[in-house]
Amino acid sequence: MLLENKVTVVYGAGGSIGGAVARAFAREGAQVFLAGRTAAPLDKVAADIRATGGSADTAQVDALDEDAVNAFADAVAARAGGIDVSFNAIGVQDVQKPLMEITAEEFARPVQTATRTQFLTTRAAVKHMIPRGGGVILMFGGSGPQTMPGLGGLKVALDAMEGIRRQWACEAGRHGVRVVTMVTGGVPESMPDDHPAKEQIEASLLETTLLGRTATLADVGDVAAFVASDRARTMTSATVNISCGAIVDY
Repeated sequence: MLLENKVTVVYGAGGSIGGAVARAFAREGAQVFLAGRTAAPLDKVAADIRATGGSADTAQVDALDEDAVNAFADAVAARAGGIDVSFNAIGVQDVQKPLMEITAEEFARPVQTATRTQFLTTRAAVKHMIPRGGGVILMFGGSGPQTMPGLGGLKVALDAMEGIRRQWACEAGRHGVRVVTMVTGGVPESMPDDHPAKEQIEASLLETTLLGRTATLADVGDVAAFVASDRARTMTSATVNISCGAIVDY
């Protein structure tokens, strides 16, 4: 198994993306610690993992709270002996409107949220990766060169995450820590079934791909597990593009 005996942390594990990655980590043999703000969805993911023989523990954590993040990471490391992989997929609280229609607060919120949570969770994990001689930081929400109208501050937030990835990879690389972002271009499965514009959004996402399909939740989990594994040990300061060609790399 790709992640056998690895200690993994997933923030936003109660969401569709985080849950998919947590299940994939567990399926590949990892010990998974699930973090999120709401207990019920975390418990559901943990139950799914345990039902298939995996190991999962849950904790209610606000990934924007510095003290809470540090305490959680310290507790995981104390219990499991360290942290090998940290994955962050919390929502960035974006408001998607044209820039001429959005408030300054709405524009800045996803940028502030994304940069703060990725910085806090990465720092908390790297602290415990250094003594182990390595580890993997995965950030969900990488970016590409193109954009589209009406995204508000979301694209700016994703671009900022790429900057954070480069900086952490530069500074933590000498300790054997790899840092990678993931870009999907959109995962229709992650949208609630009752979303009023789900079909329209799914069609627009599909139209931009080169393969005639979009990434699934299973795709996200499988790729995350591979990148987090030692088979991808040469990969760092990079964006993993699983957008099916919707986002063209530089």
